Amino acid sequence: MQAFPRVLFDEAHSESWTIRREVAEAVNPAHPDDSSYAGAARVLRHLGHTVTARTEGALDADALAGQDVLVIAHPSGERWERTTGQGSPVFSAAELDAVESFVADGGGLVVLAEEEQDKYGNNLGELLARFGVRVRHTTVRDPKHAHRDVATWVLGERSTESGLLAGVRTACFYRAGALEVSAPEAVVLFASSPSADPAGAPLAVALRHGAGRVVVFADSDLFGDDSLDDYDHRRLWGNVVTWAARVPAAGPDPAVSAGEGKAAVFARLKAAVEEFRPLQDKDGSVPEEKERGKALLAQVSASLDEISQYFPHDAAYLAAVRDDLADWAAQDLGVPDFLRSLELFHPDTQRVDGLEHVVVFPMYTQNGNRDRNLEAVWIRTIWPDWLARLEAGGYDNPMFVPIAFVDFTSGYDTHSAVLFPETVAVRRAPERFTWGGIFADREAGRFRRVSRAATETLKLDLPPDADRLLSSQQLAQDTFVLWDLVHDRTHSHGDLPFDPFMIKQRMPYWLYALEELRCDLTAFGEAVKLEEQGVPHARYVQLAILFDRLFRFPITGERVRNYDGLGGQLLFAYLHRNDVVRWTDNRLSVDWDRVAAGVADLRGEVEKLYRDSIDRPKLAHWLAAYELVSAYVAPHPASTWAKGVEALPEEQKAKVDAVLPDEFPLSMFYEALRRKLADVVESTKGLRA
Repeated sequence: MQAFPRVLFDEAHSESWTIRREVAEAVNPAHPDDSSYAGAARVLRHLGHTVTARTEGALDADALAGQDVLVIAHPSGERWERTTGQGSPVFSAAELDAVESFVADGGGLVVLAEEEQDKYGNNLGELLARFGVRVRHTTVRDPKHAHRDVATWVLGERSTESGLLAGVRTACFYRAGALEVSAPEAVVLFASSPSADPAGAPLAVALRHGAGRVVVFADSDLFGDDSLDDYDHRRLWGNVVTWAARVPAAGPDPAVSAGEGKAAVFARLKAAVEEFRPLQDKDGSVPEEKERGKALLAQVSASLDEISQYFPHDAAYLAAVRDDLADWAAQDLGVPDFLRSLELFHPDTQRVDGLEHVVVFPMYTQNGNRDRNLEAVWIRTIWPDWLARLEAGGYDNPMFVPIAFVDFTSGYDTHSAVLFPETVAVRRAPERFTWGGIFADREAGRFRRVSRAATETLKLDLPPDADRLLSSQQLAQDTFVLWDLVHDRTHSHGDLPFDPFMIKQRMPYWLYALEELRCDLTAFGEAVKLEEQGVPHARYVQLAILFDRLFRFPITGERVRNYDGLGGQLLFAYLHRNDVVRWTDNRLSVDWDRVAAGVADLRGEVEKLYRDSIDRPKLAHWLAAYELVSAYVAPHPASTWAKGVEALPEEQKAKVDAVLPDEFPLSMFYEALRRKLADVVESTKGLRA
């Protein structure tokens, strides 16, 4: 599926602007920048958009099929402008109908008009009237608010606090007309100042029409190659096109798409496993009804034999599973041991986009079912080419396997979003674990649901890219794949004073919180670099880390050593303390331009803690970490640790036992948010996408 918008520039109606630089140079050899939108096209491509030009033919339904945004940039008769010279500046009635239908069905339209609009011989007026907008035949003048003291180069006044203008403060309109708007829900983005002539006139507006969106500018020069880098034009351009773009609908159910044969066999396998699971004890054994259990395992084995034809790449593994099932039955269904089949399952060596596996093990599920029940999980590997190139080019993580659900048994009807080999019932652990699977579809789905509810509850105006992230499952899923890739490898990189995973160490849970937060702050910083290098998903990784940490993590799960929740509390408190996020008048606001710097500053504090603690004894490190966290997140009033080292017991185990289950309680802000979103968080249990 297409995660990023497809943008079509119409250049078949004698437009004054072209995204093809060579055409601009031919049309206007003395000053091609004044005819070129090549830079504007590059901005969109940097954001991940696909950008093409339609150079001939009618703008009909066939031309618009498969597009998400249509851009019409100042059609004109050649008497007034240098143009592409292709076609008439007048759209036919059928073309006007096609464009209106395109928008009503969910497409986006961006129209760039001009001053003295009526003279150019086009019929943009007829098109825009369908959306409740009119371009006045005038030229705005404002000597008091002028760029380079040119009265007709007007500095527009920002007219809304909408997230559509996130990161945008100033825009210049060069010889602009003025807009009149009758659409009731239209938002004026920029207007002329009270001292202008005409005063207070809309210069740019955004509106919804049916399922689609329209943006109209009264000037076309502000995004040309000679003006794109003035003021905040580059950000404004990216914002409005992203805002206008259609959001793709969800794809088909993967189990249905797989075909009746494969799905039917898995349904029988799943039914047998589900009937078997209630017979098991916590350790996976079957204490009673052994004959019934053996009969059900025979059904499971038969279904695996049947389904193996669809998974030839897993033939050895599936055969080993059947052998392990047979041995389990022969040993009278005692504690299961699936070491043989586990050692033959290697999705890490088969990272092929779309490759599927059926996984059958007795296992517990992290953040889900703690008993070692038999499970059957049908998974699909996510390994797009762009991710493979990143992993091969420096973000190496050979154990990382991003996956998505196709279907699953009850152990995954929980909050669990991982498939880890260490959860499988075996007589002894393998010499080394070589893979770890993360369900990016579930991560993306619960992120979208909770973050959307949180932003609506907190009345946060979202930038267009953030809104698109919360609206598109495909984009969110791809975003989480990149986030997980970078986060996961970070556990073994940096100045680490201890085993970063802390698997065999018993220590206060705020150390786990800092380690997970360190990895996310590092992933955020890497995403900033990747965005600069032109990796479009990287911008969305930053937003995902911010929103998941601020909104979902603190209010999810029990308040017992909730280390992920504490990491989110710390990030929010740090950004709030530094005025990057604000909670005023029961509304959350974010200074989007300062987020990256705020995250980098907190990362610096955490990394300094790690670096300094290489030279500290363990208790000193624990105390230093406690001081860092408690500097921003208030500890429980009854905390022993908050009283200092003198109050702590002598013995190390007792020190850890002195940590309260909720050593850092939720603030009043988060307590209220948790109550409001409790049902939403619970609804993400067992989420498929």
